[in-house]
Amino acid sequence: MDLNADFTKRVVVHAGDAPWIASPMPGVDRRMLDRIGDEVARATSIVRYARGSAFSAHTHTGGEEFLVLEGVFQDEHGDYPAGTYVRNPPTTSHTPGAENGCTIFVKLWQFDLEDRTQFRLDVEAQLGPVQDGIARAELHRDAREVVSFVVLEPGSALTEVAPGGIEVLVLEGTLREGADDLVRWSWLRMPEGTPLQATAGSEGARLWMKTGHLPFAQAPLA
Repeated sequence: MDLNADFTKRVVVHAGDAPWIASPMPGVDRRMLDRIGDEVARATSIVRYARGSAFSAHTHTGGEEFLVLEGVFQDEHGDYPAGTYVRNPPTTSHTPGAENGCTIFVKLWQFDLEDRTQFRLDVEAQLGPVQDGIARAELHRDAREVVSFVVLEPGSALTEVAPGGIEVLVLEGTLREGADDLVRWSWLRMPEGTPLQATAGSEGARLWMKTGHLPFAQAPLA
């Protein structure tokens, strides 16, 4: 499956309105944002675990990162409440589930295969001071990408110029970018060389953002 797989194009998906698609595991559904591959795929998705659902144990051959959007994600290593950002690099493994249900934003097969940095962060706890109406938290940085949590006050303007492209998920509030009004769970991907020029709405906005990563996009290794 190829979905939004042309990384030279700007893409907007209002994921809050998209249909849920069943995964191979009962009770686990997905809203796919971009994808190269079938069940083993370079994929960006919003995934919903029904109460008591779980995935079977698996190893992250190509790495996994996720942000918990709602509820509490769980595995044998602990509980991950909403607002937790997690990186599970290649070779890590777990058995994920959610006793009371949860929703996560997840990216698969998008790591350097030599990366072994594993961590979890409370994104709110990482925020720096407000400057010009914007507070930022750098969640991760390496030679391929920078991952951030960004909070905009109402009416604040966000300009981002990043070699390697820009990707944004609106977590709360509203954001105007070009001709698009982005709301909760709207996902935007800007191609390499295209600046992000956005303005927060009257409620402000909270964003997950990644920059620099699109030149590395490729199908999973066979």
